[in-house]
Amino acid sequence: MNKEFEGLWRDTLEPWLAGLEAERKGSVTQFLVWTIGGVLLGLAIAAYFFTRGGDIFFLPVGLVFGGVAGVLIGGRRLERLRKSVKCELNTKIAEVCQLSYALKPSTPARFETFRGYGLLPSYTRCAFEDHFSGERLGCDFELYEAHLKQRRSNGKSSHYVTVFRGVLLRINFPRKVEGVTVITRDMGVFNGLGALGRSFGSKKLERIALVDPRFEKAFEVYGTDQVLARYMLDPAFMERLLKLETALKGKNVRAAFDEHSGQGELLIAAETGNLFEAGSMFKPLADEARVTTLVSEMLLVTEIIENLVKPPELGESG
Repeated sequence: MNKEFEGLWRDTLEPWLAGLEAERKGSVTQFLVWTIGGVLLGLAIAAYFFTRGGDIFFLPVGLVFGGVAGVLIGGRRLERLRKSVKCELNTKIAEVCQLSYALKPSTPARFETFRGYGLLPSYTRCAFEDHFSGERLGCDFELYEAHLKQRRSNGKSSHYVTVFRGVLLRINFPRKVEGVTVITRDMGVFNGLGALGRSFGSKKLERIALVDPRFEKAFEVYGTDQVLARYMLDPAFMERLLKLETALKGKNVRAAFDEHSGQGELLIAAETGNLFEAGSMFKPLADEARVTTLVSEMLLVTEIIENLVKPPELGESG
């Protein structure tokens, strides 16, 4: 960490976290007591019915349901502490980065647009958290995390599986955006089928051929205008988008240039997993590694945005 973050840790965050250590230990103890008690109670009830002629099936059922009940009841205090620590750490670190932070977005920015352009999979349940907003190089932006689940059924039972967990990013792009340009993942032999259904509202999106073989291997591009799409996807931007996937340590980055906001925006979705967490509550709170991880993730966000919106530099492609 640089001196500014070191000062934040030494003067503010470390003494604050140290003051919460007794609460953490009490919360962990309560969680363990309820969890173990729930398991024992579940086993006792199951054993009671088993000794009176019940099926042995009651034993594992009692174990599971007792344990789950204990975790849910005993974990409420620990969960409140986790959210409090996470919110305070992210808020203070964001302030140093000249950003604003909220535990959840009041409105998930352009979420329906992400869906409309096919940048997100279909889902049954959705949840949002960790909303950051601010400005870099004269461009305002919003970033938040989305967790999408889809209900799956085999005819006898159903369950939910995660189909997307990562970040959604909206940036007011510095160059004028005209039309719509959508950048999706390459689907190999299925690219032709994907092209048949690409549209937004009344506008048909046609496939855009690009000259960069590395970009073509990773992405498929569709747009309302061939010339405008190539203008937005200049060689320098394509190179930066390729580097973005590595920088985020995620996968399946996809994006869109959208004129419909009135200002022109760049929308990016990336499967990064769950970021911006405060770490385990089963370890001492006053651990500098918690803050170091959050600082690195937040600086990565600001660096990504600056790299995407800054003008092409000498030595970049094109």
